[in-house]
Amino acid sequence: MKLPPPSPLRRLYRKAANLIMLGLCVLATVAAAGALFAVLFYLLVRGLPTLHLSTLTESATPMGTPGGGLRNAIVGSLILVTEASLIGIPLGIMGGLYQIEGRGRFAWTVRFFTDVLNSIPSIVIGLFIYLLVVIPVAQVHPGQGFSAFAGGLALGIMMIPTVMRTTEEIVRLVPIGLRDASLALGATQARTMWSVVLPAARGGIITGVMLAVARIAGETAPLLFTAFGNVGFSTRLDKPIDALPLSIFNDAISPYDYLHQNAMTGAIMLLLLVLTMSILTRLALRGKSLEGK
Repeated sequence: MKLPPPSPLRRLYRKAANLIMLGLCVLATVAAAGALFAVLFYLLVRGLPTLHLSTLTESATPMGTPGGGLRNAIVGSLILVTEASLIGIPLGIMGGLYQIEGRGRFAWTVRFFTDVLNSIPSIVIGLFIYLLVVIPVAQVHPGQGFSAFAGGLALGIMMIPTVMRTTEEIVRLVPIGLRDASLALGATQARTMWSVVLPAARGGIITGVMLAVARIAGETAPLLFTAFGNVGFSTRLDKPIDALPLSIFNDAISPYDYLHQNAMTGAIMLLLLVLTMSILTRLALRGKSLEGK
């Protein structure tokens, strides 16, 4: 049965509704992008005047002494992010795969507590590592306790739920036919996951990993209880270490104007650090996908 064409009034209503919804979508996009560019513009205006080569090559000076750079904070952030990635990425990916393949109440429980852990405030995780690692070490070795290891452990725990949930959702999008074909050819379930499923979901998983890295790179609260900060240059895992979020926090609450400028510069360096890691990851993924073709 052929339906009658819509009336002119009905067509006009549809066009008006389409234009209104399109306008709302454009308005929301402009508002979101405008807020982002406003933050970037403010940071660039306030931080670029003090961004020099010495920022990368010199360590911080004691409070009240002008000068110095962010070398210790930049190196400390790289160390903490690397340590957290070594902890969070393997556990997160393997946990996400288990949530796909696992059955029964235990798998459901793991999924539930993953969501709970993902919503826990970062300061709570920092306090947990403080009670679990920092205080026991300080009791055995007085004067010690705060360390880069404790800071990286706290950040690594924060990464796990994000990577797990991302891995689970991305692997679910892999066509079931790929897995069935591999199993039909005699491959084991573990071999199928490693050689077929993970390569197919590689791009989405790495995107989730980068989101987790971007999140922990700017965390301050857990580092206040674990890494603590260090004015001097240190790369030891058993000693307090500085990081860009800690440096930004301490400089921003200081009473000195030059430290306020340093906080803006540190914020720019933190953005550049995350942006550089994201670009390098995308370039690496692009090269691998071209080789696969």
